Amino acid sequence: MMDGMAADAADSSGLDPQQSAAVLAPRGPVCVLAGAGTGKTRTITHRIARLVADGHVAAGQVLAVTFTARAAGEMRSRLRGLGIGEGANQVQARTFHAAALRQLRYFWPQVVGDTSWELIDRKFAVVAQAANRVGLSTSTDSVRDLAGEIEWSKASLIAPEDYPAAVARVRRDAPADPAKVGEAYAAYESLKMRGETMMLDFDDLLLHTAIALEDHPGVAQEFRERYRCFVVDEYQDVTPLQQRVLDAWLGDRDDLTVVGDANQTIYSFTGATPRYLLDFSRRFPDATVVRLERDYRSTPEVVSLANRVIGAARGRIAGTRLQLIGQRPAGPEPTFAEFDDEPAEAAAIAARIKQLIDSGTPAAEIAVLYRINAQSEAHEQALTELGIPFQVRGGEGFFTRPEVRQAVSALRQAAARDDLPDGADRGAALVTLVRAVLVPMGLTDTEPSGAQAREKWASLRALVELTEELLTHEPDLDLAALLRDLAARAEARHPPTVQGVTLASLHAAKGLEWDAVFLAGLADGTMPIQHALGDKSTPPDEAAVEEERRLLYVGVTRAREHLQLSWALARNAGGRRSRRRSRFLLDLVPDDSPASRIAAPAAQQKKRPRCRVCGKHLQDAATTMLGRCQSCPSNLDAALFDALKAWRKEKSLAMKVPAFVVFSDTTLIAIAEQQPGDDSALVAIPGIGAKKLERFGSDVLAVVRGEDPVAVAQLSFADDV
Repeated sequence: MMDGMAADAADSSGLDPQQSAAVLAPRGPVCVLAGAGTGKTRTITHRIARLVADGHVAAGQVLAVTFTARAAGEMRSRLRGLGIGEGANQVQARTFHAAALRQLRYFWPQVVGDTSWELIDRKFAVVAQAANRVGLSTSTDSVRDLAGEIEWSKASLIAPEDYPAAVARVRRDAPADPAKVGEAYAAYESLKMRGETMMLDFDDLLLHTAIALEDHPGVAQEFRERYRCFVVDEYQDVTPLQQRVLDAWLGDRDDLTVVGDANQTIYSFTGATPRYLLDFSRRFPDATVVRLERDYRSTPEVVSLANRVIGAARGRIAGTRLQLIGQRPAGPEPTFAEFDDEPAEAAAIAARIKQLIDSGTPAAEIAVLYRINAQSEAHEQALTELGIPFQVRGGEGFFTRPEVRQAVSALRQAAARDDLPDGADRGAALVTLVRAVLVPMGLTDTEPSGAQAREKWASLRALVELTEELLTHEPDLDLAALLRDLAARAEARHPPTVQGVTLASLHAAKGLEWDAVFLAGLADGTMPIQHALGDKSTPPDEAAVEEERRLLYVGVTRAREHLQLSWALARNAGGRRSRRRSRFLLDLVPDDSPASRIAAPAAQQKKRPRCRVCGKHLQDAATTMLGRCQSCPSNLDAALFDALKAWRKEKSLAMKVPAFVVFSDTTLIAIAEQQPGDDSALVAIPGIGAKKLERFGSDVLAVVRGEDPVAVAQLSFADDV
């Protein structure tokens, strides 16, 4: 029995009626359908405390499992707060793999005998050997994709010989010929068994634990006398292999509490399936089912949008959706924004983040979420330019990714060979050269198969698109200048480790929350991802599309108060606006939003800029910034241009930022040509907004007038005094 303090802590006061129903449900099968932000961890820890307090089970007989070490740690912390988390004979809260490892170490001598085993936490070398044995590529990306397929197969209880038929049945995108992948899988299993010591991977821990309990009655009896009550969190993410372990733990008992939300199923590519959650009441007809729908995380406005996102879902999972009810005070409505291109989108998001920080929102309580890691580049750049600290979660910063470092190295080698020809089409030749250098590294015209290959391909494509974007601002850019720019960008994004804005993929954001969330890049082909939509020869994968919708739902429910959803019509500044907003946003954008289709015509009436020399419409970002056609004569003041560059160099050194963060060469050319005489003329030059006017305006105007900006600043200070 618990002591008085723990019994008081287990009391259901402070819980809402649905949470109390779950806490007070009788011992036996209980299914808690818990929506985002509904207090599921609080509910299940109180349920455990109540079962112990009422004498239904001893604390040491409870095993609670979840899917991440962070979640298990949070559960242990909550249990300690309830007075039942300390001591050797207390509730065990672990991940599936940690629990299996502990049990296997204990039972191994009884099951296997003297044969020793070793856990391999890095299987790359063994998978590479297997790939080589069957004639598959042993490149880093290929081996990683093959390892992922082996993990999916084992999690799905698929044997090597059954792999080809299985991927055909579920329409899985195999990274290579399925028959060859199956052969490599078999070779991998064979290689692990060579020698006197067996090698076990993390999936083997689960499999051998299940077999030990299934095939050895003595082991099963000892285990089941030790553990009598089981709790499983995030039950929608259970794999067939994990369910097999859970079944082996249970035997013919039903003292099981599961918690989950099928509409947050976003890891099916790893083998996770919600079918065990969906079928729980069929397996246990007498189960108590409780729905937690009161959302304590997000404002009613965010909750309303989340309900609308998931309300459009289709299929069996959609039938279980929870109608969340916001419990917080009212907040701002979620906003929607459409941008001409990704740099404009990232710049606008960074500017809004700056406003939030200036108004008191901590940077650590703000997140920018996107579908794929390669999308982080534009946001890293925009935040760097405004001096806003950030951290990339669940992945590396763009310029620290292995494929990007390798690509830059290859471009340096090309620069040493001076492969770029002279001539009028030097810009086009630069793009062609960059593409040619990156093709051997995995850049193809179409998106490849395999998760790792796709991730690498997206990063390489982003490098090409970044080159194209830089050319719109600096038409005379050559390979050496491109490399200097890339190096400066990489250096600028290496701030000391600090608490800052979080940049993360939607998958990496699962289980987290922030005061303000920006969901960026919500265009068809990115959200939902292109390989879910299919192509001319392959129809859309409806199950994959629905998982993408659930991924967006997870993103929306990460926000507590501020939420913005945005998309860009083109990748590069001045690029062809051929994208369209995500199909998931149809009917979600309010009619009075500037991003709505009803409001769009007003935005299209904006006058196109004209050349100040010949009067023709300007066609791209570079000519718009210059204020004239490329072919029209320049009235550049060379001495002024040199003075501006010298000033920019001093300013960038003082600020410890790359020169382009102050002003690009194109902007300096425009200033040297137009020679603005006051603030209004200066801010009329594209690329010089209110913030840059405030920061650099007086200096630039002083240089234009031929004055020393430092002396002018000192004189102004003296006058003020």
